[in-house]
Amino acid sequence: MKRILIVGSGDVARRAIPWLVQRFRVFALVRDAGGLAGLRALGVTPVFADLDDRRSLRRLAGIADAVMHFAPPPDRGTRDTRTARLLAALACGSSLPQRLVYISTTGVYGDCGGRYIDESQPCHPQTARAQRRVDAERRLRGFGARNGVRVSVLRAPGIYAGDRLPVARLERGEPVLRAEEDVHTNHIHADDLARLACLALFRAGAGRVYNAVDDTRMKMGEYFDFAADTFGLPRPQRLSRAELASRLSPMALSFMGESRQLDNRRIRRELRARLLYPTVREGFAAALNRKQSS
Repeated sequence: MKRILIVGSGDVARRAIPWLVQRFRVFALVRDAGGLAGLRALGVTPVFADLDDRRSLRRLAGIADAVMHFAPPPDRGTRDTRTARLLAALACGSSLPQRLVYISTTGVYGDCGGRYIDESQPCHPQTARAQRRVDAERRLRGFGARNGVRVSVLRAPGIYAGDRLPVARLERGEPVLRAEEDVHTNHIHADDLARLACLALFRAGAGRVYNAVDDTRMKMGEYFDFAADTFGLPRPQRLSRAELASRLSPMALSFMGESRQLDNRRIRRELRARLLYPTVREGFAAALNRKQSS
């Protein structure tokens, strides 16, 4: 592989780029001029195209040996039309990418009642947001099977980093579920997710799915309590689910309706990953150290 195309140049992609540009010629899809300077400074060649504009995607055909697809689906409906357009454009090239890595979400599993599950758990999406991700996974894996492209899927949970902490939510005094109704949550540091995506380019099996999660075992309320204690903020108020219904947005409330614990042994065994931040304890400690030293 010599050329990599990044689709969705957000935070995780930008954390992967410094490693990628040392080894490949890296292209990145951009739809406006806003991020051009930053991408060029990282050594990336921007490609103007928009996943919502089929015609603009023609220039992606045959451009890369591998694709890293980090772009989110549309914000409505149950189908990922953006991924459908991307795959149609890639299929028009004289050559297809050899590999494709997609970052999905652990939300595709739906509510598992707090059970400990691995990648063999059937998808049971309970929100339109998760249904769009299931649709994207199905399209991508089908594309790979039909065309001999090695497609792999990383299912990521709540992504955090030093600049992606729940501090603002704690400062706003947003409540969480009381202990009796609390749900199990899962986490991954953005740096580790970026590294996992790079490892998947080389080590992931064709059509393989991976739970891209760390070793943290906390319920949601415990996570916010730990964040509050770490950063010297008041712990959030604990309320019942019925009480929260009038206090939080439907999206925030939906995250409190799903409980699962995810097995991450596959990323260790097959991707041979060693996480920089095995739990949020290490990730929060690093963020606190940087904050105190700045």
